[in-house]
Amino acid sequence: MKNLELAEIFRSIAKLLEVKGDNPFRIRAYERAAQNIESIENIEEYAEQDKLETIPAIGKDLADKIKEYLSTGKIRQYEEIKKRVPEGVLELLKVPSIGPKTAKLFYENLKIKDIPTLERFAKEGKLLEIEGIKEKTVKNIISGIALIKKGQERFDLGTAWQIAQMFIDELHRLKVVKMISPAGSLRRMKETVKDIDLLVTSTDAEKAMEYFCSLKEVKQVLAKGPTKSTILSRDGIQIDIRVVEPESFGAALIYFTGSKSHNIKLRTLATKRNLLINEYGVFKDNKVVASKTETDVYKYLGMDYIHPELREDIGEIEAAISHNLPKLVELNQIKGDLHIHSNYSDGNNTILEIAKACQQLNYEYIAITDHSQSLRVASGLSINELKRKKKQIERINKMMEHFKVLHGTEVEIDKDGNIDYPDSVLKEFDIVVGAIHSGFKQSKEQLTKRIIAACKNPHVDIIAHLTGRHWGVREPYELDFSQVFKVAKETNTILEINANPLRLDINDMLIRAAYEKGCRFVISTDAHNIEHLRFMRFGVAMARRGWLEKNDIINCLTLDELLKTIKR
Repeated sequence: MKNLELAEIFRSIAKLLEVKGDNPFRIRAYERAAQNIESIENIEEYAEQDKLETIPAIGKDLADKIKEYLSTGKIRQYEEIKKRVPEGVLELLKVPSIGPKTAKLFYENLKIKDIPTLERFAKEGKLLEIEGIKEKTVKNIISGIALIKKGQERFDLGTAWQIAQMFIDELHRLKVVKMISPAGSLRRMKETVKDIDLLVTSTDAEKAMEYFCSLKEVKQVLAKGPTKSTILSRDGIQIDIRVVEPESFGAALIYFTGSKSHNIKLRTLATKRNLLINEYGVFKDNKVVASKTETDVYKYLGMDYIHPELREDIGEIEAAISHNLPKLVELNQIKGDLHIHSNYSDGNNTILEIAKACQQLNYEYIAITDHSQSLRVASGLSINELKRKKKQIERINKMMEHFKVLHGTEVEIDKDGNIDYPDSVLKEFDIVVGAIHSGFKQSKEQLTKRIIAACKNPHVDIIAHLTGRHWGVREPYELDFSQVFKVAKETNTILEINANPLRLDINDMLIRAAYEKGCRFVISTDAHNIEHLRFMRFGVAMARRGWLEKNDIINCLTLDELLKTIKR
């Protein structure tokens, strides 16, 4: 989609300006603009309604560049900057561990212009011939290239969801299309998605196929048939669409949603009962006995309906047969967001703007958790700034009815496990979220000690993005999770399920492991602008994949219940 294309261009401009040694504030402006453009659903609608400058960090200059791209497909400034930077440098900057100076060094010394050459030279030891390049640097480069390859193979859940929704919205415009649903790993809300599957019922299958393949977001038609087509979207993700009969829609949804192991278990169960199950339905003596809805199919097989997020063959079928499935948490049960950044640190919106946006989501409360003083790269707040922020929150709370803004912080856990602010400051917060933002390469033992020390601090309520992962940028660091979960339970420290689709940290497997240790959770967006608030759906999806119910999640509580729960 255009917003994703523009975000990528603005990030590239930021990197090119960094190579040139441009003003860091200008560089940051493009980075923030990219982040905000990426988070909205349709940049073209903003342009058509002349509302581009309402997007945080988008002023007249950047708005004009967006309009230029939407009308011409290019940004003249971007094309000019590319001509002034050595060919290949921008390509090398895609590797997480390579900065502008290093990229330029590789180009000037070894004429490296692309990532395959960089990888080959790294593995052959040629990079070590350059003064200042050490073995650790080369190791990090090889790891970074592996991350890029992994990122090219799969899309993060948020991006895949956004692309799928755009195609679904377009198909809904066609009167002959009746029912539409995503299937596959996207419907199961996996953390990453390789391709998108769409199931459709239609009164005119060929017309639906023709319309789908002619959409402007289609880059290439890979296959086209009367009931099935495959395209490559402009974003590079493959989308398969199938038209099925309404009578078999439920059976087809189960079949194409998967997972493969879940379906195999269903087939095995059906066989034992002298039944056959496939994408057309459940058959008994060659006669369809259940097919129209998923509930019908599961019921005929003797089990309760299994939500798509659970279909991984990890005990859900057995639980469905014994009527012991969890009552999964729902998005509408979330009463607040406890990890949000305002423009006091590195967020883009005022506290009042955030509060009003969250009221529109029917929340009862939020916590504004700006970064603490040592995290200067994210404009962490000094103690004097905290006082000013607290007074503003108090004024806002007097203005708002049936809504509460909590005074919080995302406080840095340093390399020794110490907390950024002194106890005299920490005790003034309503919510304290502890997090690691540096020292990722410490040993498993060191990182575990840092987290455990934070859990034992009486002022720390929540541990944010526990494993530090960032899709396509940084792999999760290692922890002794058994120890961390044990201490979190003992100290009543809440574990965050970070809903940002580039994090989704902790993931479903760790959620289940933590739950079995008796831990409790919070689902938070880590929002840096109000558009990020919609990420909550992805955090809820992870919680559902982890088999959590609303009673396991503290921001499903009322405000009074929440404050009593986190009190030590």
